[in-house]
Amino acid sequence: MEKYTSIIAGFLLFLGLTGCGQASEEQSTSDRPNIVFIMSDDHAYQAISAYDNTLIETPNIDRIAKMGMLFTNATVTNSICAPSRATILTGKHSHINGKVDNHFPFDTTNVTFPQIFQEAGYQTAMFGKLHFGNSPKGFDQFKILPGQGKYYNPNFITRNEGNIRVEGYVTDIITDMTLNWLENERKKDDPFLLFYLHKAPHREWLPAGRHVEEFTKRSFPEPPTLFDDYSGRGRAAHEAEMNLLTDMHWAGDSKIPPAVMDELGIAPNSSWDKAAFDGEVGRMNPEQRAVWDASYNPMIEDFKKAYPNMTDTDKMKWRYQRYMQDYLGTIKAVDENVGRVLDYLEANGLMENTIIVYTSDQGFYLGEHGWFDKRFVYDESFKTPLLVAWPGKVAPGSTTNEMVQNLDFAQTFLAAAGIEAPKDMQGESLLPLLTGEGEWTRDAVYYHYYEYPSVHMVKRHYAIVTKEYKLVHYYFDADEWELIDRINDPMELKNVYDDPAYAEIQAELHEKLDDLREKYGDNSEISQKYLEEYLDFLQERESYAGGKNTELLDKIFDGRELSDK
Repeated sequence: MEKYTSIIAGFLLFLGLTGCGQASEEQSTSDRPNIVFIMSDDHAYQAISAYDNTLIETPNIDRIAKMGMLFTNATVTNSICAPSRATILTGKHSHINGKVDNHFPFDTTNVTFPQIFQEAGYQTAMFGKLHFGNSPKGFDQFKILPGQGKYYNPNFITRNEGNIRVEGYVTDIITDMTLNWLENERKKDDPFLLFYLHKAPHREWLPAGRHVEEFTKRSFPEPPTLFDDYSGRGRAAHEAEMNLLTDMHWAGDSKIPPAVMDELGIAPNSSWDKAAFDGEVGRMNPEQRAVWDASYNPMIEDFKKAYPNMTDTDKMKWRYQRYMQDYLGTIKAVDENVGRVLDYLEANGLMENTIIVYTSDQGFYLGEHGWFDKRFVYDESFKTPLLVAWPGKVAPGSTTNEMVQNLDFAQTFLAAAGIEAPKDMQGESLLPLLTGEGEWTRDAVYYHYYEYPSVHMVKRHYAIVTKEYKLVHYYFDADEWELIDRINDPMELKNVYDDPAYAEIQAELHEKLDDLREKYGDNSEISQKYLEEYLDFLQERESYAGGKNTELLDKIFDGRELSDK
């Protein structure tokens, strides 16, 4: 885990040079809005009923959209956990802030927007999952999960209490901590910036005990691309290791106990398949385990009887249902707890001047293309939920389909608080969209994914995305271009890059992509630097970071001259 280092002196110098951290003359401390930033981990927009109620109802999260604005084209710059969070904190693309993947450390010389809020007189607090760093910068109070954290009886790194373990379910505990701070630690007369960050619904998807009986008995409609054969796309889709049948863990993910796997002759899908089960389910206390077993044991017995006669199609369908039962079960608790926080804000007169945001660090595949996880620039991964309420400022029940990114959050919050943003932030304030005051001019966003070769084996790629199209370049051990027509091919099944009918559009997008790469300071030399450093790291430890295709991996390490050029 990367550790933050102190940069107080540098930060103060930065403030002196840029003037950031100072409120505008027009906006005093007393009338600046509070900000409640709610973020879950891997929460697909398809699993929020404000977007689509096919899978689950989320009435409390939906309340935020009813009070404010629903963004239908909210996106990320890099669909993987820690880099997404670094982008949110800094307002900079991954290649600038240094956190390009879950391996490379966050560049602690970056100034994060909570530091600026703290310097400007805001109370700042963070509870839940940060994912990197033991001492988040710019927070008066924090209690954060170490790394990914655990669903049951989790440990926390705290500002004032050292490392602690708390009995209970993680989503409830994070909310308890948040409400305790609002009620007992918050100074009533000063504005606050509150980070309320859930672990759920991150893998391995363990629902709360109160929900396991309901969700283990539910069934869900299958996505139309569950059995996608990737025939319309290139190597990247074919070689990814995210398939529900072949790549999802039987023990850790589908909750088949290791002893039952052995009994049925089921081989683990990785070295940490069985360990994931023992580390999560095995963490429960006797009372929690009794509730769990009461619902899961009947499912396991039914599976043992059916497995010997199951075809691959049967197994795929079964695994999809198991996945949805657990994944959506964890979201049920998130929605309930978001409701607890909203109820507190309403009961204590805090709605009137508080910006409330619900988002995720990226999207997630819920069986689309036969996949789980994220990483690709295809919509289910690239798009993220974003719901923003600000009573009196944002029209209730409004929507927008403009192209926005997590890159924009820092500047949006700073602008709302009347605080000058650092000149090197790369996003754009969303206030023109939220309030209708000002002009929104962006028509395309930039994406770049780096973590390869690694778990899930999604190739390195960068892209430009507009409302109508995606132009994607896969590089390093591939040199392939994809052009997706987002309007006529919403399930993203066909690459039309070489279709003559799209020749003019292709040329325009290439030009715009070059312009975006120049605008954000990205280029092939930077990509190659990160690639070489990563390959050096892998070769030094003689590990291929989780990829199962050893033949492909050996080929990669024999051909390191490949690049993104």
